[in-house]
Amino acid sequence: IPNAINLKNLPQDEDRRFEKQIIFVGRLSKEKGIEAIIEVSKKLPNDINLLIVGSGPESKKIKKLSETLDNIHYLGYQTHENSIKLIRGSNVLIQPSLHEGISTTILEAMACKTPIIASYVGGNTELILDNHNGFLINPESVDEIIKKITMILENKLLAKKFGEKSFELIHNYEWSKIGQK
Repeated sequence: IPNAINLKNLPQDEDRRFEKQIIFVGRLSKEKGIEAIIEVSKKLPNDINLLIVGSGPESKKIKKLSETLDNIHYLGYQTHENSIKLIRGSNVLIQPSLHEGISTTILEAMACKTPIIASYVGGNTELILDNHNGFLINPESVDEIIKKITMILENKLLAKKFGEKSFELIHNYEWSKIGQK
């Protein structure tokens, strides 16, 4: 039985801090693909701002990175409400996990109509249909991740399509349906 969310309880406000804002929300650890996030950070164009939300064993490394790169913003742990607002205010959610079940963060991004780039592993392949409602990527291919980020940022119709298609699918993961299973 997969994870589920309650769509009615999600905040509707957004927190947009930059014109081109992408976000990673999750545990700052190797299995969540934080090494890929670090490498992507080093290659991102300066006009694309990456917000990193979460805590974990790699927090110090991420904090140091954000102090050296102007477009990387480490926000640390955030409340659930703040995290949702940041996801809703972002152009893209990135989740390059090495292992993943049904990710609550991806479900929340789907509910927020935020386009998703996720690794081709585990439950991500159940939630994301490549090039239909997001992109599935090899988490170790930094250049591919940056290419997909750029595609979404440059193509507003593609971004809107991904958001709308994800929102259609998210209703299958509401507690009212999953609870019955």
